[in-house]
Amino acid sequence: MAAVMLVLASCSTQYQNHGYVPTDDQLAEVFVGKDTKDTVASVIGQPSAAGILDSSGWYYVQSRFRHFAYQQPKEIERQVVAISFDARGVVSNIERFGLENGKVIQLSRSVTESTVGGTSFLRQLLGNIGNPDAGALFGR
Repeated sequence: MAAVMLVLASCSTQYQNHGYVPTDDQLAEVFVGKDTKDTVASVIGQPSAAGILDSSGWYYVQSRFRHFAYQQPKEIERQVVAISFDARGVVSNIERFGLENGKVIQLSRSVTESTVGGTSFLRQLLGNIGNPDAGALFGR
């Protein structure tokens, strides 16, 4: 009986979360055109990643993985909050992105300018779904 229970337990689906994304309530405390990197860090914390070529953006990344039996873990959800800063270090844009059917979708946006800088890094983060080498980015 114990062996059967052990086999059944090993076949159950398990979920694991990685990273951190601030809630909408936390983001409501950050004001576009007013807050700086220091105030953002004190309100919602340091980011998971920052812009590679320049320090114009902060990215908060959260992923959810499904583990089932002997199969390789599969990422089933990813959210990214991108906070952009202008040259003075003041917040110029706040966006929340997710994935739906492998495509990047915009969930929410607060902006003072019409374009977002540094989206290529964000697209790389979201575009690595299904890429077996993408795990190195998240320390797997």
